[in-house]
Amino acid sequence: MSAQRFGKYDPRPPVPAGQRLKTSAMIASLAADGMPVIAAPFGQALNELAQSNDKIVGLSADLAKYTDIHVFRDKYPDRFYQMGMAEQVLVSAAAGLAREGFQSWATTYAVFAARRAYDFICMAIAEENLDVKIIGGLPGLTTGYGPSHQATEDLAIFRGMPNMTILDPCCATDIMQATKALSAYKGPAYMRLLRGNVPDVLGEYGYQFELGKAKMIRDGVDVLYISTGLMTMRVLEAAKKLAKDGVDCAVLHVPTIKPFDAATIAEAAGKTGRLVITAENHTIIGGLGEAVAAELMRRGVHPTFRQIACPDEFLDAGALPTLHERYGLSEDAVIRQTKNWLSE
Repeated sequence: MSAQRFGKYDPRPPVPAGQRLKTSAMIASLAADGMPVIAAPFGQALNELAQSNDKIVGLSADLAKYTDIHVFRDKYPDRFYQMGMAEQVLVSAAAGLAREGFQSWATTYAVFAARRAYDFICMAIAEENLDVKIIGGLPGLTTGYGPSHQATEDLAIFRGMPNMTILDPCCATDIMQATKALSAYKGPAYMRLLRGNVPDVLGEYGYQFELGKAKMIRDGVDVLYISTGLMTMRVLEAAKKLAKDGVDCAVLHVPTIKPFDAATIAEAAGKTGRLVITAENHTIIGGLGEAVAAELMRRGVHPTFRQIACPDEFLDAGALPTLHERYGLSEDAVIRQTKNWLSE
């Protein structure tokens, strides 16, 4: 494959002067046309677990419907606690229930867990190593409602917290399997959540989630995407289209941000000749990309390395598809940026 046949591609085309972002589709579907979806995969998985485990309890901060735990609430109303818009109370109550032998599943938006409740999570849950699972909806740029709702820095915030397991699943299959794995794991965890009708992407690849493990979804000789969360579904679709242009792309999915599967990542990145690109629905600061870069340097692995991520800035409000294109997270933007880097 000769990268030089590609011309320069602008991954983020400039917005014409005076053009305003539309305010419709602020929370748009992440599913491409024809992509299968599963409704409320987290809620479904939690219900299945609760059938055989009467110690599972659910809590929410007035966001049950928007974090899919309403499915659990409706089936197990005596095991659900609505804490109101008080995230610090939410996580403190979850900690108290865990101390009494329950497995607490506390849901809210990712921004509220990371920003408003951080110290309570750290002191009441993580330091005590309690069995509390914090589920963060609207992670990264999955809403157009601006910085008050866009949790673009939550991975960076939680990565520095001792004892905290961190997950960023890709799709419905990943969420359901990760939820079951988290229930079997006894300790604090934070999981980013895609909610509603969630695309089912990894099922066709025979994928099986394992806590703490990165998984090679497809192999390729020209580009290695190391991705997490919804960006795994984006790079998988990009890889299919790039293949038509003779670009052979591998995709290594990293659903567990902490503990980090550095060995698998370093082995994959160490194969000579591949451009290594990390892709994440998170700021370029402190997330997957920097974790990968640090581990590769520690291990003496030095590929050509690039990052796809949100910029280090407060992002715009507007229509979600527009924002994904603007900030380089759309499928088309991934393709343009990859071709651009291959042409350097």
